[in-house]
Amino acid sequence: VQLQASGGGLVQAGDSLRLSCVASRRTFSTDGMGWFRQAPGKEREFVAAVMWSGGDTWYGDSAKGRFAISRDNAKNTVYLQMNSLKPEDTAVYYCAAEGSRHGDVAVYKESFYGYWSQGTQVTVSS
Repeated sequence: VQLQASGGGLVQAGDSLRLSCVASRRTFSTDGMGWFRQAPGKEREFVAAVMWSGGDTWYGDSAKGRFAISRDNAKNTVYLQMNSLKPEDTAVYYCAAEGSRHGDVAVYKESFYGYWSQGTQVTVSS
């Protein structure tokens, strides 16, 4: 599975931005799709996840109430709508697809995923 993330940019605090992640294919074993982010000097952080089938969603604490993850199965695309952006949202954002050998690992763990996109930079100015 190849993933292509896009949509990052430079915005002001309070603005909105929508990230997109196009997957080369969907399979039964790659049902979960997630977004993570990594700010300079910090560890990679879980942002949100969604299942291709059923559309169940999960959010990290920093995303709750401001971000929304969605998917378009026909386009093999997952979106991350980010509203009310803050300077602390500045980071490189990555999308990821579920790996086939993650065992009983939670969806918010990096080890749940087996495929990663290149990053897309989001910079929020104050």
